[in-house]
Amino acid sequence: MSRIGKKPVSVPAGVTCTINKREVTIAKGDKTLSMTHRREIAVSWDEGEKSISIAPSEGFENSREARAYWGLTRALLQNMVVGVTEGYKKSLEVVGVGWGAALKGAVIEMKVGYANIIEIAIPAGLDVKVEKQFIHVSGPDKQMVGQFCAECRSTRKPEPYTGRGVKYTDEIVRRKQGKVFGA
Repeated sequence: MSRIGKKPVSVPAGVTCTINKREVTIAKGDKTLSMTHRREIAVSWDEGEKSISIAPSEGFENSREARAYWGLTRALLQNMVVGVTEGYKKSLEVVGVGWGAALKGAVIEMKVGYANIIEIAIPAGLDVKVEKQFIHVSGPDKQMVGQFCAECRSTRKPEPYTGRGVKYTDEIVRRKQGKVFGA
């Protein structure tokens, strides 16, 4: 039994949930997220309690795959509900002399110590703001926000000796001692 999967996902007022076969769509205002769940899992909507229930499908009750996807499906649906109501935010910091980021339309240009400027396309549905050394990313899809931030960070990961690089604002870079000359 999945401890997480057994809990129903409560849907707040103003959020609509539509289940069409294996397609689950959650919407509030102009924010809409949809997901197709695995066939091993059954998702049902309870109108009285305003909640989504997740359980293994018939014939898959004792299946290893159903147990694995049960809690995952519930967590993904919970993330969708939180995404359309509150949204997700992450911030990055560009650390280095002369380094920075700039927003040019639907592209973010990053100067991170290379000879060329690195351009990363901003996916539709994300809101990106740049303030000098800080990049603020927000959007309703948790996976999309995290993936875009990971792509920005991978342009120049934080370096432990000098501390330069692109890092999350809440990330702590463990500094190392460099070589010591002379005694």
